[in-house]
Amino acid sequence: MINCKVNGIPVQVAEGATILEASKKANVKIPTLCYNPDLAPWAACGICVAKIEGSNKMLRACCTPVAEGMNIITHDPDIVETRKTVIEMILSTHPDDCLACPRNQNCELQTLAQEFGIREQAFPKMLHDLPIDDTTGSIVLNPEKCVRCGRCVTVCQQMQNVWAIEFLGRGETIRIAPAADAKLGESPCIKCGQCSAHCPVGAIYENDQTKIVWDALRKTGEDAKTCVVQIAPAVRVALGEAFGLQPGTDLTGKIYTALKRLGFDVVFDTSFSADLTIMEEGTEFVKRLTSALQNGLGAATREKSMPLITSCCPAWVDYLEKYFPDMIPNFSTAKSPQQMMGAMIKTYWAEKANVRPDKIFSVSVMPCTAKKFETHRDETMYSSGYQDVDVSITTRELARMIKQAGIDLLNLPESEPDSPLGPYTGAGVIFGATGGVMEAALRTAYYLVTGNELKDVNFTAVRGISGIKEASVHVNGVELRVAIAHQMGNIEQVLNEVRKARDEGRDTPWHFIEVMACRGGCIGGGGQPYGATDEVRKLRIRGIYDHDEGKEYRCSHQNPYIKKVYNEFLEKPGSHKAHELLHTHYTERPLFLK
Repeated sequence: MINCKVNGIPVQVAEGATILEASKKANVKIPTLCYNPDLAPWAACGICVAKIEGSNKMLRACCTPVAEGMNIITHDPDIVETRKTVIEMILSTHPDDCLACPRNQNCELQTLAQEFGIREQAFPKMLHDLPIDDTTGSIVLNPEKCVRCGRCVTVCQQMQNVWAIEFLGRGETIRIAPAADAKLGESPCIKCGQCSAHCPVGAIYENDQTKIVWDALRKTGEDAKTCVVQIAPAVRVALGEAFGLQPGTDLTGKIYTALKRLGFDVVFDTSFSADLTIMEEGTEFVKRLTSALQNGLGAATREKSMPLITSCCPAWVDYLEKYFPDMIPNFSTAKSPQQMMGAMIKTYWAEKANVRPDKIFSVSVMPCTAKKFETHRDETMYSSGYQDVDVSITTRELARMIKQAGIDLLNLPESEPDSPLGPYTGAGVIFGATGGVMEAALRTAYYLVTGNELKDVNFTAVRGISGIKEASVHVNGVELRVAIAHQMGNIEQVLNEVRKARDEGRDTPWHFIEVMACRGGCIGGGGQPYGATDEVRKLRIRGIYDHDEGKEYRCSHQNPYIKKVYNEFLEKPGSHKAHELLHTHYTERPLFLK
């Protein structure tokens, strides 16, 4: 431990701690812009400068380690003036269209300018009139608003290992863009939106499609459609943050009511189709495992039937098709819960409600920007004969719609989702957290293999936010080895181990692998409220598991409405009809830029 002082306040911190961390411990706030707790500090902006007593040299607090006996000065007239000047210089290269910016009132630069009392332009404007890039359809890049903090580049390259964007140019002309100045839609971008989640300003943001939804909700007469909406598990524990609540606050019942007041005719819950996903994916896993045990696990590894890899995350699907096409045979063919729900709405529910599929407008509320891409990623997303999900909006977009409608979300009464595609189990809701898909699958896989219910459905070994998690489960004398990876940069290590085993003719290190592109899983998705840190992610995950523990049924196969769907419509998991509506395929997507 290191003993130091911050503005005369004694503080003890661990060796290697920075001035910024020591100041936080002393309850002293040092302003930052380029710093983010998810990323290694690289001192790009210079706003966090501080001094050491006895020296006028200004050090960057985010990356300067504390030394024994150091007396840190975080605020004096020179420091404050320097910080203000840096902010003014950044503003000189930044547009002044705050009212039209998607980050208005939620912008870190705007907040800094307000805190430092900046009311006039101190330096001449130097704008470059750079074009907006909206070619992915999921996220929008506006390089004119970039403050060159480097967060998005670091996230894309180091956290996600995608390398879709980088810095181009030098000096005053430096800007963010894909390599070789290609369009974002032509780059390796997987639409995960983590760049937008970490951007402190309005340089990268989700493609706002709320106007399309509003138009559908407002149509009347012959143009009117039955508007149906589904909400993802992770939305319920994050939406409250946009209304001042603590992360992890569960607003499920209030969200249902808010959606009805927005004008949706029918409200379903994607947790139901998560249960459906488990029935299809769990059945697929048991079939592959049974075959592998009969023919030898080593042979199954070489033939690529094992391990089975989850397919719920569209950013991960895009990544695999681009970076690991040789692993496509290992990918589950089960669609994501969003797309399963879309297919069921325009087939099963449409038939029961006596509504023509072409007269249904299907909306999903997701924590994810990649879901926008998934709605039309290939022809299997039109399995109903129409686009199964018409529009996908993010948690942030839903928050804006609720505010635009003047709905007092926090004081709404709670309500229930509509049937039959609304009721769900605890297994369905934990899909929103890293390890949740695996845990839900294991709860049902145990039943499918043994015919018995688990006495304890909690698989705590797969929980938590470690980047890679491993666990073993014994079922009928067979050891099932599983792995969970989240945050895209972690998956390469896992898949390379599988490749190595395959090349050497050994058994696969794992039988089942769960992958989620974003840190923490969907609760940390690129479309969630801004400001996610590991502390925030843990609170959201806790909210998810508290919800699970409060459910009457906690295993997908126990859901009576799932049983009803199979009895009345799908016949059985893995049936021909189920494959037509609930399964997909994958195609290698060559990387033009590497």
